[in-house]
Amino acid sequence: MPSLNDLPGGTRFHKDASLLIWRPEGVIIQTVVDEVVAYLDELELRQEKPFNRFIDSTEAEAIDVNYRYIITVSLYRRVAYTGPAIKSAVLVTDPAMTRYARLHAVLTQGSAIKVRLFEKREDVAEWLDVPLGLLL
Repeated sequence: MPSLNDLPGGTRFHKDASLLIWRPEGVIIQTVVDEVVAYLDELELRQEKPFNRFIDSTEAEAIDVNYRYIITVSLYRRVAYTGPAIKSAVLVTDPAMTRYARLHAVLTQGSAIKVRLFEKREDVAEWLDVPLGLLL
């Protein structure tokens, strides 16, 4: 089980804003996603109040996972998260990342995880109700 002090690469938790940010860089691979999901699971158990999520995929060069893996992770998150409604914003500019994020959004519909895709950081800040500077 990961320690809350051992943040996976590219993640940062802003307790005061109730926001977990993940900024993957390079090629997104299954091992990295597994680390982020494990950290997210642990953070959800330890935090007293729910928090939103923001994935800034603009620095990711590629994504090297398959649809089956995304389906598995999405369905797992749908079942694993049992708290109140939260928002998960994904900033996308790459067509492949958009397809994977859209699949995740579809598979989590009807759950407490509300996933939306965005092309502009300003729209993310408005939806998550956080200062734009936090997302830069």
